[in-house]
Amino acid sequence: MNRRSFVKVVSAGTLGTAILGRRTEKARGREKSLPAPSDQIRLGIIGPGSRGQELMRHFLRVPGVHITGLCDIYEPRFAAARKITGEETPIYRDHRRLLEARDLDAIVVATPLSLHADHVVASLQSGRHVYGEKSLGLTLGDCNKIVAAVRQGGKRFQVGHQYRYAPWFREVIQRVGKGEIGRVTHIYGYWHRNASWRRPVPDPKFERLINWRLYKEYSGGLTAELGSHHIDFANWVFGTIPESVTGSGGIDSYQDGRETDDNVQIIFRYPGGRTFTFSSLTDNAKAGAAAWVYGKDGSVEVTMEDAIFYYEPKRASSPVSEVTERGVPTGATYSTKGEMPYRGPGSPVKVPEGTGGNPNFLACKSFIESLRNDTRPFADERVGWGSGVSVCLANQAIEAGRSIAFADHVKT
Repeated sequence: MNRRSFVKVVSAGTLGTAILGRRTEKARGREKSLPAPSDQIRLGIIGPGSRGQELMRHFLRVPGVHITGLCDIYEPRFAAARKITGEETPIYRDHRRLLEARDLDAIVVATPLSLHADHVVASLQSGRHVYGEKSLGLTLGDCNKIVAAVRQGGKRFQVGHQYRYAPWFREVIQRVGKGEIGRVTHIYGYWHRNASWRRPVPDPKFERLINWRLYKEYSGGLTAELGSHHIDFANWVFGTIPESVTGSGGIDSYQDGRETDDNVQIIFRYPGGRTFTFSSLTDNAKAGAAAWVYGKDGSVEVTMEDAIFYYEPKRASSPVSEVTERGVPTGATYSTKGEMPYRGPGSPVKVPEGTGGNPNFLACKSFIESLRNDTRPFADERVGWGSGVSVCLANQAIEAGRSIAFADHVKT
């Protein structure tokens, strides 16, 4: 998939779900047809760890969903996952054995990033639909493999960008797209925490299994695990993927043997002179998890819970306001009349209460509906590819200490 193809599909389907007619495709050398819609959807879970268990809870709130298989290599997770299912759900220690089971319609993949490509591709090739956690893949090659497997097998794939399903995110996209805050030129994204990101390990031999996010062999670090959400949002707002990226990072606060940075700062340049800047810290939580969208006529703050629109004060037609400081005319600073930024309460976006506003539940529910109705998921493989390759190239830019042009790497 090249940039031009990606731009076309994003522009055509930014706010809607592409409805595809039932079709028959060749998969793995033989004719396969998509199954008829069913009220009962049987799920297999590859990776019922912390994220996998959260997804299980949300999927089981969707009527007609049943979990019929659990796969992991860490034994304690089976007992925790069975508490969620409320029954002696069959367990597997090898994903290939799980995929041999006959009572599975779809697979949820919530394993470390380095395993996404292996688990997603194998699941698709087994004839199952897949809900795969973000980011799409650890490498550019992994991302391309997953997209190719989706196209070859004709099954549905949804990436775990749950904020694509958040009502307030969708309203922001609609209103910004209609020009409510003018032409958007800059987006700033933050995911700041004040915690080491390290999890307790009961036995040292399980260090890399439990704290895989801290090791480059398995993880894309803060860029992939946190930044991928903001990167996807920027791609969504701008309707394309970046042209170039530069960044920096370091292990500056936690000298504990980790390999992935404990802070990153990344700048993406998009076509048309537009910019997205992302920052992630692990030693200060003031900014929290938020994104600011800036346009000529206003701004929007979008958080994981809500969104607020702000509007620029009306200004004189002159591009420079003369300000007098200590008797000296100057245009280098704010005046107290008309130049200070708006500091009022803004215009909040209404957020539904309960499950109707929970992005995780809505994403899980939408995936099940796409299977029942035979429709393409909104956050499909193309969405995952756009954010996935952006994550990969951002990490390469940080590692290399230089700007990287997407055109030099993203061709197929």
